[in-house]
Amino acid sequence: MMETKVLKIVGQRVRDLRKQMGLSQEELGEKDGLHFSYIGGIERAEKNITLINLQKIAEVHGVSIHDLFAYSKLTIYRNNDIDVLLNSIHEKLASMKKSDLKKVQLFLNELFE
Repeated sequence: MMETKVLKIVGQRVRDLRKQMGLSQEELGEKDGLHFSYIGGIERAEKNITLINLQKIAEVHGVSIHDLFAYSKLTIYRNNDIDVLLNSIHEKLASMKKSDLKKVQLFLNELFE
């Protein structure tokens, strides 16, 4: 059961990144050297992707392998200084404990309200 959960998370992340880039499965396959049916199998959580293929896909999307596992619906920011700062803040927050996140929330509420 846990095995399929991680496959679903990574598959959904690959799909979301591919769509953000406006690529079809065929176009992604051409860029990373993988067959489009394999890309489809990854996205549907039918294929157990290898680390090497995961690296290829991450490179095409301009993200780290870690970003494929640190899934959120937020856009991957790459464009300007503000986006770089937002991405950096998001990465820091994503690694924090819940209790620390609550403190950050309280601090931000006090600071900006």
